[in-house]
Amino acid sequence: MMNNLFSIFDPSTNIFNIPFNWISTFIGIMFIPYSFWFIPNRHFLLWNFISNKLHIEFKTLLGPNNSIGSTLIFISLFFFIFFNNFLGLFPYIFTSSSHLTISLSLSLTLWLSFMMFGWINNTQHMFIHMIPQGTPFILMPFMVLIETISNIIRPGTLAVRLTANMIAGHLLITLLSNTGINMPNYMLIFLILIQILLLILESAVSIIQAYVISILSTLYSSETN
Repeated sequence: MMNNLFSIFDPSTNIFNIPFNWISTFIGIMFIPYSFWFIPNRHFLLWNFISNKLHIEFKTLLGPNNSIGSTLIFISLFFFIFFNNFLGLFPYIFTSSSHLTISLSLSLTLWLSFMMFGWINNTQHMFIHMIPQGTPFILMPFMVLIETISNIIRPGTLAVRLTANMIAGHLLITLLSNTGINMPNYMLIFLILIQILLLILESAVSIIQAYVISILSTLYSSETN
């Protein structure tokens, strides 16, 4: 039972036990609109609208000291996580964002980049950020310890947040679908309605989680400037 339940998260396939399922990570590339059309279509206009809104949001969070084009990193991160989360709701498409291999690689790479940039270019600011203003002298060592620990666990919390939300939704849908075999016909209608509501909820979660991860990464980046 448990093997069948968690088989939806298995990246390996039956073809020579090669993990072909990771190829689904790049399916989102097909949804990127071609910018060389003479007449922009609705897909291209929608893409530009979402990108401009995200650019304004991230630029506000990064503050006036942000570098030119720095918002493109977080816009790309949003679209990458969103496509992997959303496409994983379709049948027979592997959800790569439900694995710590992907989510931890993204969060750890971004966090290390922010830390290296901050400690190399803004060393004094990074030391000041570890002690909030107005902290008593006696509590300063404890505040430094607390801020250091909270800073170190940031990539882990980002990765676990994304992975746990994706796994929880997929497992709930799978468990409910497995119970439909033993249900009478009149109860299947309620089960289908519940499954539709769960799919709508998971679609919203896929967007929200991509937005939350991007916003938190932007906030972590703004602290190093």
